[in-house]
Amino acid sequence: MTKLEEIIAAMIEAEGPMPVDRYMALCLGYPQLGYYMTRDPFGASGDFTTSPEISQVFGELIGVWLLNSWAALGSPKKFALVELGPGRGTSMADILRAVKAVPEFAQAVEVHLVETSPVLCNLQRKKLGEVHWHNTVESLPSLPSFIIANEFFDALPIQQFENQAGRWFQRCVGYGDGNLKMGLVPAPSMQGEDGLHEISPVSQAIAEDLGAHIAKYGGAALVIDYGHLKSSAGDTLQALRKHEFVSVLDSPGETDITAHVDFEALAKAFILGGAELLPMLTQGQFLKSMGLDLRTEKLAAKLDGQAREDFKAASNRLADAAQMGNLFKVMAVAQKNRQPIYPFEEA
Repeated sequence: MTKLEEIIAAMIEAEGPMPVDRYMALCLGYPQLGYYMTRDPFGASGDFTTSPEISQVFGELIGVWLLNSWAALGSPKKFALVELGPGRGTSMADILRAVKAVPEFAQAVEVHLVETSPVLCNLQRKKLGEVHWHNTVESLPSLPSFIIANEFFDALPIQQFENQAGRWFQRCVGYGDGNLKMGLVPAPSMQGEDGLHEISPVSQAIAEDLGAHIAKYGGAALVIDYGHLKSSAGDTLQALRKHEFVSVLDSPGETDITAHVDFEALAKAFILGGAELLPMLTQGQFLKSMGLDLRTEKLAAKLDGQAREDFKAASNRLADAAQMGNLFKVMAVAQKNRQPIYPFEEA
């Protein structure tokens, strides 16, 4: 039993069954013991690998998108480039390298990172130098903002409710016989078909805040994550450890816990805040539209043998429909007064 599991068990014994969202928040963010508070989880030696760590091309193409979006919004002379959950800083480093091609953009940009992990903040500082850090989106500057969120919303806590023939229950974590256990407790009636439904109030609150920020100060946001375009019943809560799926109750604080993003609910929250939703794309569609194949071939030409094949395979992994290309979706929102933003809108 981990130290955090002991704390959670004591909370349950004192207060009763713990809703899934609170359990998830404690597992990931408990001070000194939560998963993201204590480790670098990325790469072969960690528990999972994100797109920026797979290929530099991913961040570079986001940089190209940012240049296009900045121009579509009138090329503001000063703006915030914001990344939510920036990991090791790999994506931001690749983005900043790509945008150096346009000096006016590079001179106007002010980098802001939203990060709660002390470990990852230190890694970001080593890679990026001194930028601006925030614990929440509420302290972002009063500037036009271009916001990137890659695999950010999937790590935010979710609530789970189950409809059994018209009777509603909330999924909670209990404790008994020395073990954490998943179970159901009665809940107020809701709307929805039979089955298990997931809601992320914290995700929706953040999206609404960002939508309001964009509506007030201008800018755009790019959200890339795995999930479903339409809200639907189903259990997507999952845990990873050493690149293998494990129980969400396994080793609290030492296991990554995520859930698929409900893009329909997220889009509604951005719109409620005041931003305008652009047509959705898959990650494969987005990356190919931004020049994935051409950029990959150009960089691969500088390599030889297995290094070249590995580099091409990495790009293919990002966009291939059977790998990450279709599972990952790309959602963009923007201020209402602007020129079309490629590749979501045609000029």
